[in-house]
This record gives sequence, structure tokens and C-alpha cells, in this order.
Amino acid sequence: MFLIDSSHNLAGTRTELITEKICEPAPTPRISRARLLSMLERSMAAGTSTIISGRAGTGKTSLAVDFARKCGRPVAWYKVDAPDADPKLFFQYLVASICEQRPGFGAGSLMPLVTKVDLDHIAWLTEAFVYELAEGEGAGPLLLVIEDVHLVSDSDWLEPFFSRLLPLLPSNVHVLITSRSLPPAPLWRMRSKQSLVVVDEETLAFTRLEVVALFESYGLSSQQANIALDHTHGRAAALDEFASFLQRSEATAPLRPASALVFCKPG
Repeated sequence: MFLIDSSHNLAGTRTELITEKICEPAPTPRISRARLLSMLERSMAAGTSTIISGRAGTGKTSLAVDFARKCGRPVAWYKVDAPDADPKLFFQYLVASICEQRPGFGAGSLMPLVTKVDLDHIAWLTEAFVYELAEGEGAGPLLLVIEDVHLVSDSDWLEPFFSRLLPLLPSNVHVLITSRSLPPAPLWRMRSKQSLVVVDEETLAFTRLEVVALFESYGLSSQQANIALDHTHGRAAALDEFASFLQRSEATAPLRPASALVFCKPG
């Protein structure tokens, strides 16, 4: 764990931020999923924001990482944790993540607002944040990924912030949110206005072709892939576990017919 002293950005307050929370995750997805990447590309090109929603193990982070590495834009990444329900901490991390791509972001009028933020001032802070994105030093194309927003979903300031932020985003800034829960109703209604794309759990599920490609990357057969899909319903983590298990088994034991394999449904 690495800490950074952000006191020089916080108008005299001293706050230590964990750098791992504002770094893009390291693991590279085993395969790219062109179907989903195309959805995200279209969403970004249209200037809308995107939410990837699904339970643990459905492939949210893997998809976000793959898209971030292929989108052709600088990427600011912020992984939310439960203590970030404190809006001051949330916005300190949010600003720090963007500073990784735009040094000095928010150092002027924005950071004094962050140190005083409360529910009554969320709209004011959001507009200052948008202005800095659009007009601040180094303004330009950006993908802002905010991971695991469900961990602060009960915060009273969260929905007012995103409801104000997403419609005001500059056309060259795209926000990609991952969450285990669906967005609040006010945000969900933005979907019907074509200002928000939601990639839900059903959409995240692997198709038969994607499962075959995943299993081929492990050196496994399409027959094994089809059996695994029938037992996992396309859940990313379960498929990966099955493929990894089969690969290890085949390396240490005589090959058995795929039909003889016994799978357990994930809990």
C-alpha cells in the first residue's frame, strides 16, 4: 500500500490518500469481448455516460480495464471504498485520480469547495467540477472510471451529484461507472433520454461464442466450453474457474471425455 500526501492540493488540510485507489488495475483480461467493447465505444462516441452493473464475478472490472486500455484516451481511475461515503474523501480521491492525467487539476477554485462540501453544496461543487473538466488547464479527452460505486450507494449526496454531473459532462469526457447495484431511479431515467448507457448483468453474461474463445485461450475444446456455459449461465468468474480447473486437470491426468466432467453450479 502506498500513500500520497495531498496536503498541497487541499488548501492547507493534510490528507493521505492511498495511491492504489487511483491506479488502473494491473491484470489484463484473458480475452477481449468485442460485443461489449463496441457498446462502450458507441456510448463514448455519443457523449453519454455508462454504468456497468452486475454482481461480483460478472466481469465488470475486466471489461472496464479492457476498454480503458483500448479507448484511445487518457484514463483517470478511482476505486471507491466504503469510507469514501464521506463526500470530502470521495471528492479528494476523484480529483486526485484526474490529477494523474492532468497535473494541477482543481488546484485553484475547486479544492477549497471540496474541503467544505456537504449535501447543501453538492450542486455548486458539481458545476465547479464540470467547469474544471471543460476549461481547466490540460482540458481534453478523458475517460473517468469510477469503480465499485455500490460501496457508497446509501450516501445522500451521491444521487444529486451524479444526476447533476452526467448531463453536464463535456462531450470529450466520458464517465464509466461500475457497481453491483443498479443506478438509482433518477439516473435510470436518463437511460430513456439516451444520456446514459447501462450494461447490466444479463448483457455481461458470456455468449456461447465468447465462452468458446475463452476456453480456447486455455487450450480447451468447444465441447468443454458448451458444457461449462450450461452450468454457469455465462458468469465470468465461474467460467474462468472451470477453465482453469480443467486446464490443470488435463495437465496432471489422462484426458477424459468432456461429457464425463461433473460441474457444480456456482453458489
